[in-house]
This record gives sequence, structure tokens and C-alpha cells, in this order.
Amino acid sequence: MLKKSIAGLALVGTAWGLFSFSSGSERYFDIAKNLDIFATLFKEVNTYYVDDVAPSKLVRTGIDAMLKSLDPYTNYIPEDDIEDFRTMTTGNYGGIGALVGKRDGRTIISLPHEGSPAQKAGLIIGDEILKIDGVDLAKKNDGEVSKLLKGQAGTVVKLEIKRFGVEKPMVVDVTRANIHISNVPYYGLVTPEIGYLQLSGFTVDAGQEVRSAVVKLKEMGARKVILDLRDNPGGLLNEAVNISNLFLPRGKDIVSTKSKVSDWNKMYKALDEPLDVQMPLVVLTSSNSASAAEIVSGALQDYDRAVLIGERTFGKGLVQMTRPLSYNSQLKVTTAKYYIPSGRCIQAIDYAHRNADGSINKIPDSLRVAFKTSGGRVVYDGGGISPDVEVKDKPVPDIIRKLMTKNYIFDYATRFRAANPTIAVAKDFKLSDAEYQKFVAFLNGKDITYSTDVEKALDNMIKKAKEDKHFDEIKADVEQIKKKVATNKGNDLMRFKPEITELLEQEIVSRYYLQKGLVEATFNDDEDILAAVDVLNNSNRYQSLLSASAKK
Repeated sequence: MLKKSIAGLALVGTAWGLFSFSSGSERYFDIAKNLDIFATLFKEVNTYYVDDVAPSKLVRTGIDAMLKSLDPYTNYIPEDDIEDFRTMTTGNYGGIGALVGKRDGRTIISLPHEGSPAQKAGLIIGDEILKIDGVDLAKKNDGEVSKLLKGQAGTVVKLEIKRFGVEKPMVVDVTRANIHISNVPYYGLVTPEIGYLQLSGFTVDAGQEVRSAVVKLKEMGARKVILDLRDNPGGLLNEAVNISNLFLPRGKDIVSTKSKVSDWNKMYKALDEPLDVQMPLVVLTSSNSASAAEIVSGALQDYDRAVLIGERTFGKGLVQMTRPLSYNSQLKVTTAKYYIPSGRCIQAIDYAHRNADGSINKIPDSLRVAFKTSGGRVVYDGGGISPDVEVKDKPVPDIIRKLMTKNYIFDYATRFRAANPTIAVAKDFKLSDAEYQKFVAFLNGKDITYSTDVEKALDNMIKKAKEDKHFDEIKADVEQIKKKVATNKGNDLMRFKPEITELLEQEIVSRYYLQKGLVEATFNDDEDILAAVDVLNNSNRYQSLLSASAKK
């Protein structure tokens, strides 16, 4: 206990030394006072609490709670997590190059990257990893598995693998390498004249990767391009500027940042010669397109350079930077808001002004302020970037949600791959009716029970009717409805056959053609891509959507 008390007193001294302030500076006095309270409180808890406490865990809880009260993007990064943070910002790590995660308690390879050590060693989607270097994974979580797989490039990791259709587990030696997670996991032609590229992140060199992809698409014959930013969470601000610069003239304003520290206020301009300022361009967005993805889509919209198709974006207009802390830890802190060329900030949530209960509110559409693009189109701030052509995401049927959460589609694709050495190319592969019936047979005896929204509403109505003592009067009608709902549920595998078949085709194609095949398998079914092709094939509509007369 004596050592703990000394540690607590040392912390008090450190807290007082953190700030130097002149007399009369109420703010700095308030900071120092509260740090002293925290330090002395920690000392008392550490000394007198009935059980031993873990100092690092206790303080981490306090830090996380404090930062959570600000916004979700201001985070403490301890030394142990620095490597993962570096991977997020650079896209580089030492490992086997595969997506691995838990499925029903099993550690499953869900996607080896093309050309990765995992693929070269013969690992395939659906393989279960039982042990890593002799360590049993039965009780390991995803984070622990990830750390076991990562390591110095050139080192060998031994994986004990269980594969469907193979009787005994096998040991596979995989030589780790320096893995780079590409910001552009796919580019190719949707039609002979329309190129498509998927941008999944904004780590280092994202701009160069996009430039290279567009150049290659043009060499392949593309005269128009679809830039897919759906579900892109963002990343480095300067890479957003670089990518915007590819399609906008040199000297154009791309984004500005405004901070409490005036020296950090900055305007980011297009500094390089663009790649192409004339080629028709469509940008796909979703509700999960955020931050740097919103800078790119917003800047291209503000200059009437591209037609945006999809959903309104997330609405993250906050900029973060990292600050070094003691003991090799770091603070990722929100330092500014960014503003795109029209002058609008697209931040959707006001974290600074919380309700009395601590909850936060989105900025209502009624309070969004109108701005104008360079061509005079009306656009709005405060709620993400609204697309020029909205394509709403369809609700997921209950039967599909069940099939996905229980991994039945994933597992069937694994079986299909074991039974079929080859299939048609990704764009042409179609699941036959006979094969779909095999999938239905595969589900026999499996748990596919679920409650529909109608059933849930019916249960609530029955509960209310019983409380009000009216249930006996409607009991017969309720039973009839229940029977009809049950009959409809029994037909769901056929009612939603097209949607289920689409998912099966994508999952099966990924077994043979990995990430590229997975993307190409969606070309004929993806409503956003189909809408983009339609717009790009109609030059009059394309131009009208970018004109001031276009209705938002």
C-alpha cells in the first residue's frame, strides 16, 4: 500500500506542474484545481478501496469517459495501440494479408488479399484457423488473433487449418510480408466506355493510387468514370485534396479549416496540374461516406464537376490531428471544422451543445443553410452532402438478415467451392434454379426462425389488448392473422429468391476471384452503379443535373 500512496502523491505533484499560470487567470486555475482533485481522488481510491485496483485500467476508464463527452473522434491512443493506429493511417503492417474474424466462435478466413502471403500459401475463404504457432484460438478474440498473425516481415507463422471437405487439419507455413492495404481495391470497366474505381480509404498515397487507376482505365478505353466512395470512412485530409485536384483545375480552393487556434486556420488549394477536368464523372455516396470522402464529393459537387448518386453522406465536418503524450502514447484530438468551396460545413451533429441528459442532436433540415455551387445550384450545409440523384437503400428482408447472421450463405459458398473447381468469370456467373434448390435443401433442419416486424407489432397489440381486457373480442381475428403471417414466412425463401440468389452469387464468386470478383459480381444488380451508367450514357441528363435549373 505504501508504494501506491507514493505513486498517488507523485501524480498530484505532476498535476500541479502541468500548467504555469499568472495570478487572476481563472481558467488555468480551474484546470489545475480539477487536476489536483482527480489526482487526490485517485490516490484515495488506490489506497483505501477494498480490493486492489489496476491503475492503468482505472485511469484509462476516466480518460475515455472524459473524451467521450466531447466527440467520438477525440481518442486516447496508448502505446500498445500505436501500431494499430499506424496501420489505419498508412495502410501498412507486417502480416499474412487476409481478413480474419470470428464466426460462431470459430476463427475464419473471410478474404485473403490478392498476391498476399496468405493466398500464396494456398489459404482460401472459409478456412478455419485452429492454432497460430501452437496457440489455440478457441477462446481468443479478434484483437488477440490479429496480434498473433502480425509480425516482422520475413518471419514464418505456423497455422493449423481446418478446411471443409478435408478430413484432417493441416499445418500451413506462411511467411509474413509488409502488407499494404490498397486504397483502390478495384478498378475496371463496367461497360466498354465507362470505367469504375472503388476508393475505400484515404491513407498515405491514396491520391497516387487513384491517379494510377484512372490513367489505366483510360488506357482500357474508359471515356467516363464512376468513383465509388460508398462506405468510405475518410482518412488523411491532404489525400482528399490530392484526389479532388485530379479532376479540378490548379489553383482552385478545395477545403478550408477553421480552428480555435488561429494559426491552424488554413485554405487547401489544388496545387498540381489536374489529370482530367473534362471527362464525365459520377461519384457514388452512401450514409457511411464520411470526412475525407465528403471533402472529395463535396468539392466536386460545389464546382459542378461530378454528378453525385446514392445517399446523403454521414456529415462529419471535423478535423483531427495527433498530439504526442508521455510514455509513447498519443492523443487524437478534434482541432477544427472544415468548409468546402461553397462555404458550407457539412457537420451533421452538434457535439458542443448537448441536452441536459447528455444526448446529442442532429441539425434539423429546417435549420440547414442554403449555399450555391459555382454554377448556381442550391446546396445545403449541416447534414452531409446530398446526392444529385438519390437512390435509397432498400430495407433488408428478415429472412436475409437471418441467413446472413447465421452464416448460412457464407457456409454454403464454402461447400459450393469444394464441389466446383471452376466457375464462369465473375461478371457472367449465375446461380441456376437447380443450385438454388440445393441451397434450400441445405437449410433443412437449420434454425431459420425469426420474428417479422408484423409479428412484433401483433405481439404488442395483443399485450395492449390484454391489458385493456379487449383480447377475447379480437382473439379469433388475431389467430387468423397469425396463420397468414406464418404462411407468408414459410414462402419467404421463394418470395425473396432474387435477393438471396444475388447474395449467393456474390459470395460464391468471391471464393474464386476474391475482392475483384466480389465487386464485378455486383455490376448487374447494384442500383447505384446502374443509375450511374444510365446518367453517363445520357449526356443531356448529365448536363442538366449539373445546371442551375436542376431541382434538388
